[in-house]
Amino acid sequence: MTKKAERTTAYIIETVAPIFNKHGYIGTSMSDLTEATGLTKGAIYGNFENKEALALSAFEHNRNMLLQAIDNALETGNEALANIYSLLNFYKQYDAFTLPMGGCPILNVGVDAQGNNKLLAAAVKETIKDIEGKMALILENGANRNEIKLPVPPLQFAKQLFTMIQGAVAMSTMMQDRKYLVNTITYLEFLVKQELKK
Repeated sequence: MTKKAERTTAYIIETVAPIFNKHGYIGTSMSDLTEATGLTKGAIYGNFENKEALALSAFEHNRNMLLQAIDNALETGNEALANIYSLLNFYKQYDAFTLPMGGCPILNVGVDAQGNNKLLAAAVKETIKDIEGKMALILENGANRNEIKLPVPPLQFAKQLFTMIQGAVAMSTMMQDRKYLVNTITYLEFLVKQELKK
């Protein structure tokens, strides 16, 4: 692939990623994509096999930005508790972080793709497992270093914590009220301290 072709492909993905994320796979029309990119249908499909491949690339673009931000949050301190607090702090501002993406890619694509796109649904599941795994590793390492006490296995705790975070994201999104997010994360900070602090 030439440099120009690579730039065009990247431009298309970056431009359409928020559109797919906001309107969903079915809800995004070809005219939405041509209007946003300023390219013809032929120019877009010259870079992607079909709409499904483009939607998957768009999700992967948003997912990679999200995973990078989560990695950054989890690598701020040396201690497990500090890293978990940093992650929770990131989620307090999650609505602002995901605004340019058209909302939370896990929530939006995860719900939208359930009945109409197996590839996208599978990509969301893998992303969730990836995030839970990152959290579990922090917890496991913290327990092994005797920094925290874990009431349940690390992955189980990570799954429950992430479920509550995503629930707050969903409620905040549906109610269009960020208090659902901020208040839940504040409660989770308290809960984490109660459950994990030695």
